[in-house]
Amino acid sequence: MTRTYLSKSFKTLSILAFLFIGQSCKDLLDEKVISSIGDDYMTTAAGFNSASNAAYSSLRNFYGTERGLSMTEYGTDLYSAGADGSFKGFHFYDSQLIGTVSIIQEVWEELYKGINTCNAVIERAAGVAGVTDAVKTQRVAEMKFLRAHYYFILFQEFGGVDLRLTETILPTKTTKRASDAEMYAAIIKDLEESLPGLENKAKSADYGRATKAAAEHLLAKVYLAKATSSVKAADDYSKAATYAQNVISNYGFKLLPDFASVFVQGAGEINDEVVFAVQYTTDPLTNISDPTTNGNGNNLHLLFGMQYDVQAGMVRDVFYGRPFKRLKPTTYALETVFKDRVNDSRYKKTFRDTWLSNNPGTFTNVFDNSKKSVTYKAGDTTIFIPGVEWTLAQRAAKPYQVLVPSLYNLSLFPTLVKFMDPLRIDKTYEPGSRDYLAFRLADTYLMLAEAQIKLGKTADAAASINMVRRRAAFAGKESAMEITAADATMEFLMEERGRELLGEQTRWLDLKRWGVLVDRVKKYNSDAANNIKETHNLRPIPQTQIDRSDKGTDGASVFPQNPGY
Repeated sequence: MTRTYLSKSFKTLSILAFLFIGQSCKDLLDEKVISSIGDDYMTTAAGFNSASNAAYSSLRNFYGTERGLSMTEYGTDLYSAGADGSFKGFHFYDSQLIGTVSIIQEVWEELYKGINTCNAVIERAAGVAGVTDAVKTQRVAEMKFLRAHYYFILFQEFGGVDLRLTETILPTKTTKRASDAEMYAAIIKDLEESLPGLENKAKSADYGRATKAAAEHLLAKVYLAKATSSVKAADDYSKAATYAQNVISNYGFKLLPDFASVFVQGAGEINDEVVFAVQYTTDPLTNISDPTTNGNGNNLHLLFGMQYDVQAGMVRDVFYGRPFKRLKPTTYALETVFKDRVNDSRYKKTFRDTWLSNNPGTFTNVFDNSKKSVTYKAGDTTIFIPGVEWTLAQRAAKPYQVLVPSLYNLSLFPTLVKFMDPLRIDKTYEPGSRDYLAFRLADTYLMLAEAQIKLGKTADAAASINMVRRRAAFAGKESAMEITAADATMEFLMEERGRELLGEQTRWLDLKRWGVLVDRVKKYNSDAANNIKETHNLRPIPQTQIDRSDKGTDGASVFPQNPGY
């Protein structure tokens, strides 16, 4: 199996290097660097292939990064702020959330690099020598998928942006903000035009390339968003349902039998449930999209961990990870969304509940006030999180510390394990190498159910949701997990998506799409309840974009800031 790892962004103004990387499933890199090349290099077969590959690299700026996570999971009904302080404006919706925040500018600029690379490949494909028409057709289709993907991210986060569908070769200050109608029209057109040219299979032979299934999954999500927008149409939900059903029915995807196995690092990441993955590597040179904005690979392993490494019997190690304490699950997430721990395996398989001693000895600095000291041998349980309150006597009877909900704080809380990366080279190493699963089949089923609920087909929606819930059940509990048509409500779907997709860069976007971001954050997230308002359904436009745009007759930028910022 060959995996195409697409590294540094192709830049039409200054093409510095292209990395040609063929990677086997054993992560063996064979790279060739070409530098000091002219703009006409792209009309060669090698240059055309390099540019097509490089267009994918901007995905690494958003998926599997603190940057993308801050803009999708911070400040929701499911996650509040942990102890560490980076980018807390996204949690609190306060004066820290402004257009000069570095990650806002980085996402904007990197996605536009990706868009311009796509534009260049699309426009120049016809003139490329030494490449078959079939390959050109496929690469152009991939570029349209990526261009739509990048614009959809920008549109969801910022509203209408500068819609550039042709290659920008020279610097320009001429910009304008597209309308919602223009944005949806361009995104849908690109995706629908991509379908005939993309590989009609679950996974590309050149693993990592976009397929028809990936485009249909994204179309389902786009139509769900459009259905609640200012330009909604009567058939948006039916189109979303059709595209989601196509993904489920036409390519052989299957939900894995075990929820936890979806997130197994290494070969497990290429599995029957993955519709589209953003690829990372163990090589520091090729694990980035741009050295100035993304040098940390897939670094989500850093961001969900509690501060286990200063607790009795523990020191930091590679297995338990380097905890940055950025996100703490809300009480609503733990006690309502993950309330069922008897039938549903997802609480147990989503959060770590046990730590084993890697620092034996006797310790008196314990957080568990049921005991004055603890003594551990190597491999003894040091910390256990039962997920429910225990009495002082129950905790005192255990030889380890018991972290109950009343003891949770900004540094100690249940730790998400989906993105842990024990294959890092040492305990302080930040870059991660695991692929990021951007689209997976469980999400497709839940999108289908959402469309079916909105269409009044609640029995069908229950059947779609039950596919996901049966897989999530503990053995022998499958029937107890099934719901009926009467249960198939939007409120239930919101919680089901939380159980299934916690931390997977969907929640802020989901809440915005449903029109409930402000309401649910006010109800369930005390960090942000006092500050959040309708303004926050959009992010601030990067100040660099405003400053670099033309000025009108009144001296103001022709590219205005979003209201309220």
